[in-house]
Amino acid sequence: MLKFPYGISDFYTIRTEGYVYIDRTDRIALVEEAGKQLVFLRPRRFGKSLWLSTLENYYDVAKAGEFAQLFGDLAIGRNPTPGHNSYFILRWDFS
Repeated sequence: MLKFPYGISDFYTIRTEGYVYIDRTDRIALVEEAGKQLVFLRPRRFGKSLWLSTLENYYDVAKAGEFAQLFGDLAIGRNPTPGHNSYFILRWDFS
């Protein structure tokens, strides 16, 4: 049975609890090439929070040991950028 992550915007939860995930990680390399100042302007319910959660898990040094589990079968896991799991991430949730 497929589990759809309606209303779930946490990448870690989606990947570890077996929810359906549409792979868009091939765009991480494009984001790195775009520069340091990025603004994500999208309408409500277009996946901004999930995308930021994906980036958080990709770059977080604390998640380095789980890289294969989270990203191994995804596009970026097969061809990671040099910056993966190399930053300390501080997450603020204002919701």
